Amino acid sequence: MLVKTFGWSFAITAVGLVAAVFYGGWEAFGIVAILAVLEISLSFDNAVVNAGILKKMNAFWQKIFLTVGVLIAVFGMRLVFPVVIVAITAKMGPIEAVDLALNNKDRYQQLVTDAHPAIAAFGGMFLLMIFLDFIFEDRDIQWLRWIERPLAKLGKVDMLSVCIALVVLLITSFTFAAHAHQHGGAHVDKAQTVLIAGIAGLITYMVVGGLSGYFEDRLEAEEEREHEEEEEAERTGKKKSPVVLAGQAAFFMFLYLEVLDASFSFDGVIGAFAITNDIVLMALGLGIGAMYVRSLTVYLVRQGTLDDYVYLEHGAHYAIGALAVILMVTIQYQINEVITGLVGVILIAWSFWSSVRRNRALADAEGDTGSEEKTEVSTRL
Repeated sequence: MLVKTFGWSFAITAVGLVAAVFYGGWEAFGIVAILAVLEISLSFDNAVVNAGILKKMNAFWQKIFLTVGVLIAVFGMRLVFPVVIVAITAKMGPIEAVDLALNNKDRYQQLVTDAHPAIAAFGGMFLLMIFLDFIFEDRDIQWLRWIERPLAKLGKVDMLSVCIALVVLLITSFTFAAHAHQHGGAHVDKAQTVLIAGIAGLITYMVVGGLSGYFEDRLEAEEEREHEEEEEAERTGKKKSPVVLAGQAAFFMFLYLEVLDASFSFDGVIGAFAITNDIVLMALGLGIGAMYVRSLTVYLVRQGTLDDYVYLEHGAHYAIGALAVILMVTIQYQINEVITGLVGVILIAWSFWSSVRRNRALADAEGDTGSEEKTEVSTRL
């Protein structure tokens, strides 16, 4: 099971590391390995959240997520995305941006750094909305009850998460503008850029999340009628495949996953520049890491890990909230990517340990109940 799920990741790792050696020697090998570990550590929470969505999709769309989705994640976000950002912010053509990335790496890194406020605002708002919608939802299983119970009650207020996200965005943009004025006003225009990018992230979340939720509801309704529809299709001789029945719903959930992955990858792409400004090594290292995140997602789904360790999803969403705050803070201040990775790992490890303790407590309770029943039976006999 482990080899089957992670087989492609192992293969891509081998190919990527060999390519790194041929490209830049053993130094490149080390850089690619470090980048891969960085991406995995920063995106572990991504895998947990992805698994919660992926388990609702059928086998066909899970396979699409592992094939087409990987191409989008590896080549789109880890290779094309930095080039597109430079092309847009520097107002140059894509070919010129690629040439800059390959032949003038210092200038390329500077342009990506200049674009960071817009990237962080977009990704931060998208991830913040995911966290807020999760924490304000009233759910049967609660992890940190002293936080989640009162927030679930507050969540009954319509559009509360949107209001809070907008307040955070306004505070961030005004703080950025004030800091720019104090330093000669060189970045005043970027305060407006932060505001626009953040609103774009909020709109993207609402559109994609709304559509995926709508079609997910439709999927559940269609599954209830699936048996009757298949019988009718057989009578007419035109059998409908489950892929058609789940097509629209699965497509928008897939789209939601890709936007979610894109938001998660922002910190990895930006953090990679602290290690190298070589776009080839960056694509190799982050691409290998992205493959493991994909494989880990599928592993969690197939093993039913989220059902066995019920607080994992909570821990991942708290990690999302922390990452959103960190992204917004990095608009103004630099934060070491090691801290970013550790925050997510600690929160998920904490939620995993809480799940283990919960399972042990339930098992002990069941054992005590069984012992009491046996005692009652023996007494009657």
